[in-house]
Amino acid sequence: MVENPNAIFNRVGPGTPMGNLFRRFWLPAVLTKQLPDPDGPPVRLRILCEDLLAFRDTNGEVGIIGAFCRHRLAPLFFGRNEECGLRCVYHGWKWNIKGECVDIPNVQPPQNYAELKDKARIKSYPCIEKNGLVWVYMGPQDLQPPLPSFEWMQVPEENVSVSSWLHRSNFHLGMEGELDTSHISFLHSSKPDPDALGPASALQYAVDGAPEITLHETDYGYIYGSRRTFEDQYYWRVTQWMLPMWSAIPGGLEEFVGNGRGWVPIDDHTTMAFGYMYRPDRPLAAPERAFIESGAGFPPRTEYRPVELPDGYVIDAYDTVANKDNDYLIDREMQRNKNFTGIWGINEQDRGLIESMPWADPDRLGIVDTSQEMLVRSDYPILIARRRLVAMALDLEKGVEPIAATKGDTYGVRAVSILSEYSDFDELMAEHGETALAADFAEPPIR
Repeated sequence: MVENPNAIFNRVGPGTPMGNLFRRFWLPAVLTKQLPDPDGPPVRLRILCEDLLAFRDTNGEVGIIGAFCRHRLAPLFFGRNEECGLRCVYHGWKWNIKGECVDIPNVQPPQNYAELKDKARIKSYPCIEKNGLVWVYMGPQDLQPPLPSFEWMQVPEENVSVSSWLHRSNFHLGMEGELDTSHISFLHSSKPDPDALGPASALQYAVDGAPEITLHETDYGYIYGSRRTFEDQYYWRVTQWMLPMWSAIPGGLEEFVGNGRGWVPIDDHTTMAFGYMYRPDRPLAAPERAFIESGAGFPPRTEYRPVELPDGYVIDAYDTVANKDNDYLIDREMQRNKNFTGIWGINEQDRGLIESMPWADPDRLGIVDTSQEMLVRSDYPILIARRRLVAMALDLEKGVEPIAATKGDTYGVRAVSILSEYSDFDELMAEHGETALAADFAEPPIR
């Protein structure tokens, strides 16, 4: 195996520096709609290299526990979800959402039955369900922070749409696609579409493919402005990066429609992407929901099904229709006459390039040898994100806890898309900085 020189950045399992860092934050684990009913089928997960199972019990509460029976390591996915617990169908042992063993029916209860059940406990993690997502915290319980106060987490549930899909690369490659503003002038360019919604509606202004970038680091991550020349003005795209792997991406110029992604490592090689789109002022309208469900943007076109990972473990995921096996459904006629790539959807265009990069280990997908890259000025946000995450992971190894994990109230920020005569980012934000804040936040995000 050819090891990536930045092993800290790519390894997220238990005990690794980056894995420890991610475990200090609440992470999205599963969509609420994947667990629609009490006592319904469980959902197989892998998060940060840990094999887990999510299920909704008889009382409607969600638990995330270890995926295998403590007795003979049988998969609990096949278990009976009944009477506030998941019962293994191999020998009948049963666990509740807290990971507590509540029944061992294949032995006569010995004198130490309570001790035996306590010893049979399996891992479980705290969960919070809100606005279509089940969140999980996998870190030290005495350091459990509050949920981050994203604006889309504060609006009524009918105002927001959340989604997930399988991304076949390490988390940072997907995340960095969000932070790279120059690629939209090429990869996502196409003939103007007057009916475009969301992020696609602003791409017509991104004809200048060499934006000037100004970046300010913040407690929650950073904010940066990319300035493009458009006719006699400047087209500004103000992007937010929230630790450890969230984005808020600029949309159209007319009405604010918030959107972005979070990139949760399944393991070192694979990622579960979570997307959100929301309106702070009203419920999402039928055309907006139709656009989301079409797969033209985020999420891509997907099929919900069991997916076997390279090591044989199976997860339940929204797997992508356009993928490496079918060349992302590239259409050369479309490439000649309609768009730059010949690939239909925005995320499908992203994945077509990212998932087809050369892997550092030819036998395992997902990790790129970044020492072979030739980064340029427009890649500055990517470079800063890498440095920030590695520095925080190494600081945590020295006992310095990540400030961002405890400052979820600073996550109420928006991305901005604006035409302006201002050529200086700080002057732009002095005039329009309030547009980068959620409705109930008063202080600008720049320190």
